[in-house]
Amino acid sequence: MRAVQFQEYGGPEVLKVVRADTPEPGPGQVTVDTAYAGVNFADLKARAEGYRVESLPFVPGLEVSGRIRAVGHGVEGLRPGQEVAALVGAGAYAEVVVAEAATVFPLPEGLDLRTAAALPTVLPTAYALLHEVGRLRAGESVLVHGAAGGIGTAAGQLARAAGAGAVYGVVSSAAKAEHALAYGYDEVFVGDSFPEEVRRATGGRGVDLLLDPVGGDTLRRGLDALAVFGRLVSFGNASGAAPWQVGQPELYAEGRSVAGFSILALARSAPEALRSLTERAFAAVTDGTVKLPVTAEFALSEAAAAHALMGGRTSTGKLLLRIAG
Repeated sequence: MRAVQFQEYGGPEVLKVVRADTPEPGPGQVTVDTAYAGVNFADLKARAEGYRVESLPFVPGLEVSGRIRAVGHGVEGLRPGQEVAALVGAGAYAEVVVAEAATVFPLPEGLDLRTAAALPTVLPTAYALLHEVGRLRAGESVLVHGAAGGIGTAAGQLARAAGAGAVYGVVSSAAKAEHALAYGYDEVFVGDSFPEEVRRATGGRGVDLLLDPVGGDTLRRGLDALAVFGRLVSFGNASGAAPWQVGQPELYAEGRSVAGFSILALARSAPEALRSLTERAFAAVTDGTVKLPVTAEFALSEAAAAHALMGGRTSTGKLLLRIAG
């Protein structure tokens, strides 16, 4: 089979198409003939700096859609030929992938393979950030960093559907702001002045919930954008900066709280909770609550171009690799 891998860390050019052995499922696993693979920022961090890479060479990619090829011993409820989406954690940029059966989700009626490939990480993450961790209540205000990306695009719509009083976003360019405004956001701030912009937009009050995938100084400054009893949920470290330690005075002075979330950690520790999240998140697509645009699609051999686009200042929505066909 064909796969895309890198043998050293670096820019998009280190991604190469190679021939690899076709995997077989072990106990509790399935193999999937990949139709599409999602491209995520975590893939870029793996390629550039070894994020979550145990050894080289490495095949990146967290999520796929496709048809089950084979099932391993002990797998129930899944069968060859079934259309599914899967969270694989690594190895998605390949014609055949191995996934734990607990993280393989049959597609509901009306959900096609192309759309499904954009969902396993993005939509359950957005849903969990808002509802399970952030505990969003109707009428509350929300601020989302990376509002034009996959998770941001979903979070804006889900927050609006949940009855948020105001939904604000932060992006890095005017083009990304235009995209975010079309997907649930009331106002979008460009650049690093978001605490001041939030205070202006809220009459000095701040927001009730802030979702931060950036980390570092951005996370620290996010506390300045929170209202009394505001919650900040950290779900990434895109800045690459050293983790910032939250001090007690910055929390108890105004009843602020900080929490974290990782969908891959959830898949390892509580797959039943992931399945519940995924079912609810997929339902939000099939009932029309959320539209997750695939803004660019590349062939498997064009993985380097996909990474170059995602790493630039114009990428919005969801990017896919087309594996089959």
